Amino acid sequence: MEEKITDYTNDYPKWDKSMKSTHKILVPNMLPWHFLIIQELLKMEGYDIEVLTNDSRNVIDEGLKHVHNDTCYPCLCVVGQYIDALKSGKYDLEHTALMITQTGGGCRASNYLPLVRKAVKIDFPNVPVVSLNFSGLEKESSFNVGAKLFLKLAFAIIYGDTMMWCYNQTKPYEAEKGSADSARDEILDYVLAKFKKGGYAKYKKICRYIIERFAQVKRTGEKKIKVGIVGEIYVKYSYLANNNLEKFLISEGCEPVVPTLFDFILFMVVNYVNEHEMYGHHKKSGFIYKLVYRILHKMQRNVKKLFEKQGAFMPIHEMEHLRKCADRIINQGAKMGEGWLIPAEIASFCETGVPNIICAQPFGCLPNHIVGKGTIRTLKNIYPDSNIVAVDYDPSATKVNQENRIKLMLATARDKLNL
Repeated sequence: MEEKITDYTNDYPKWDKSMKSTHKILVPNMLPWHFLIIQELLKMEGYDIEVLTNDSRNVIDEGLKHVHNDTCYPCLCVVGQYIDALKSGKYDLEHTALMITQTGGGCRASNYLPLVRKAVKIDFPNVPVVSLNFSGLEKESSFNVGAKLFLKLAFAIIYGDTMMWCYNQTKPYEAEKGSADSARDEILDYVLAKFKKGGYAKYKKICRYIIERFAQVKRTGEKKIKVGIVGEIYVKYSYLANNNLEKFLISEGCEPVVPTLFDFILFMVVNYVNEHEMYGHHKKSGFIYKLVYRILHKMQRNVKKLFEKQGAFMPIHEMEHLRKCADRIINQGAKMGEGWLIPAEIASFCETGVPNIICAQPFGCLPNHIVGKGTIRTLKNIYPDSNIVAVDYDPSATKVNQENRIKLMLATARDKLNL
C-alpha cells in the first residue's frame, strides 16, 4: 500500500489585509528602545500592535518545549514568548496574529518563520504568523510595507538609536534618580507627536532635541567604566535574551555602550554593494544599493555631527570608519551572521575609549563564533589594552555564571582604571 505523503508546507493559517481591522498582532520585544516608537507608529497606521514584555523563566521553558534545544537561542526565546503570551488568556485566539522580522541572511534566523508556525500550530492552529521582511523570503502571508511606511520606520530607527545612545550615557551618571527616565518619556511623547503631525522627516531637528534634552539631565561627574556590547543582533539588544545586560552593567557602576541599529542596516546594504563589486551579483540593482547607501550614510554622518557639535556625549559610530576598522581584521566578504560588523565595532570601540567589550552570542551560532570569538586574538594583537569577553547565551547557561564571567572582565577593567 502506497504511503500517503502530507504536504505541511502550505498547511497554516494565512495573513491577509482584511485582518488589519480584526486582529491584534503580537511582536517579540527584540529592540526595546526602537519598538517603543514603532509600536505607536503602527497603531497610527491602523494596526492593533502589542510588543510583548513577558520575560519570566516560563518563556524559556515554553521555548524548550516547542523548539529543539540545538536551534538558535533567539528563536527559542521568540517562540517561548509567543506561546507564553497565547497561553496567558489575555488574547482572543480567533483574532490574534504573530509577527516576526526576517533579514534573509545566511543564518538559522532565516528559517524562524516555519519553526514558529510549526510550534504555534500545535495548540493554536488558527493563529497566523506574518513575516516582515524586505528580502523576498515570504511573499504569501507577508506584512505589506509601502514606501511611506518604510520611510517612517527608517526615521523611527534613527530616533530610537539616538534615544538609546544618549540614555546609556546619561542613566549611570544621573544626579537625581529617575531623571534620565523622565527625559526619555518626554522625548518619546515629542517624537510621537511629530509622527502624528507629519513632521517626522525633520530628523536633524528631532535628533538635536533628543540630544539637548538628555544633556539637560544633571550628572554626578564621576568616572565610570565604559563597556561596549556587541554580538548577534537579537542577543545584543533583547533584554530577555541577554538577561537584562545593560541594567546589570549599570548596577555594577558601569556605562553600557550599545551600537546603533542603523549600523546593522548599513551593514546589510553594504553587503549588497560588496556582492555586486566582488562577485558581480545584483547587476541590475547594484546602482540602487549604492544610491541607498549614500543616502543613509549621509543621514548617519549628519546625526554624528549633531553629537559632535553639542559635545555632551560620545558621538555615534560612522559606517565608513567601521569598514576601515573591519579591513584591518577580516575581509568584508565575511558577511554571514553579523559578519565583519562585530570585529569592526569592537575595533571602533577600542579606538574611542571603550576597550572593555562583551561579545554576546547564542551558543552554537557558528557564523558569529567565527567573526566574534575567532577574531579576538587578532583584535588583542592590534589593541593590546583591549579587554574582551565572549559570553554565550542559551537555555542551560545560568545567569550567575554569565554575570561572574562579566565581573571578572570588570575586575580587570577596574585595575586598569586605577593605574
